[in-house]
Amino acid sequence: MPSPTPDEELQARTMTLEAFADTIVPGEKRSPDDRAVAGASHGGGAVAAGAIELLEWDATGVHDGLDWFASALNDHARAYATEHGLAPDETVPPFVALGFEHRTALVQKLTLPGHPEKPLWVSLALFSNMAYDSAAHMHTADALAAGHPGLIAMGIERPDPDGLWRFPEFSYGRKLANLHPDTTSTGSPA
Repeated sequence: MPSPTPDEELQARTMTLEAFADTIVPGEKRSPDDRAVAGASHGGGAVAAGAIELLEWDATGVHDGLDWFASALNDHARAYATEHGLAPDETVPPFVALGFEHRTALVQKLTLPGHPEKPLWVSLALFSNMAYDSAAHMHTADALAAGHPGLIAMGIERPDPDGLWRFPEFSYGRKLANLHPDTTSTGSPA
């Protein structure tokens, strides 16, 4: 069997990490033949929200370890499949080959208290949630303009045409404080 090319290795890593992110915040398949996204939910999940882009962003601090995460996850998936008598599917990475219910069971096992790798898998899960909940890798206005599924699902309003958010109705039904007299036109203290 020939060694995979760097492009094939990157594709396998991406599929594996997408399958993990989709297990944390499920979404709908991008196409009928999508294997990484299981299609366990309607609308976009962590993958559509940009989980891979967030994980690959150097600001996260995990970007250099993504090869390890994917490799370790696939090793755990192989062991899980053997333990549960699941037939291997060599056409995709081992974690991707697992059905959604098995992916979920494996991730639950990896994130249980007492698992020696728990902090690592929890951090990966947190970034998957972060991609969906806050679009941390994007400017909020850009994310909303692009139809970010998490921000839209949470009801985050688009900014005014000038790019600023204004809230003419007070959330508590009354104004809580007056603007300080020395506040500049940009909202900064003088």
